[in-house]
Amino acid sequence: MILYDYFRSSAAYRVRIALNLKGLRYEQVPVNLLENEQQSCMHKRRNPQGLVPALNHNGELLQQSLAICEYLDEVYPDSPRLLPDSPLERARVRALAQLIACDIHPVNNLRVLKYLENEFSVDEAQKRQWYRHWIEEGFKALEVHLQPSANQWMFCQGDTPGLADLCLVPQCYNARRFDVDLSQFPTLLQIEANCEELQAFSMAHPEMQ
Repeated sequence: MILYDYFRSSAAYRVRIALNLKGLRYEQVPVNLLENEQQSCMHKRRNPQGLVPALNHNGELLQQSLAICEYLDEVYPDSPRLLPDSPLERARVRALAQLIACDIHPVNNLRVLKYLENEFSVDEAQKRQWYRHWIEEGFKALEVHLQPSANQWMFCQGDTPGLADLCLVPQCYNARRFDVDLSQFPTLLQIEANCEELQAFSMAHPEMQ
């Protein structure tokens, strides 16, 4: 497997965690977003959107982090599962993952922040305010979703990490980069701490790349 990756990309971070949880070996090829390598002709052949991650598995190129993670879960079902067996539980985990990956992350990713700067002359303080607003709005809802099960489970759904957890941890990392006060989200912090005790998460951390 070859993962086309950027160390601080939330989406790529999710896939690194998934690959580690599955115990899969992979080669990392960095794509420097700050130097616009994602817009090169070579990378656009891997992903026409000019985004990361992209995963090459047996010559087939896969895009979109959640789709990649679910693909890995289906192709390697005997390793730790990222989605539960019950349809109802799977729907819950997907909803938690999508709350982060579809509602928080897209409005805060690098290309959106650059557009705000270049097209609307947003300064650094305004950009950070924008970033914090969308994380806090999403995390407030996520905290409510997770509180009822916080006393019985170590992770977002049960006592093994899954798809929702590998979305949560990178978003917490982003929140700290932009000085979000995470003390208002004790349930999320506890789940994050439980995740970070596992090597699959700690080895995927941006500072370890």
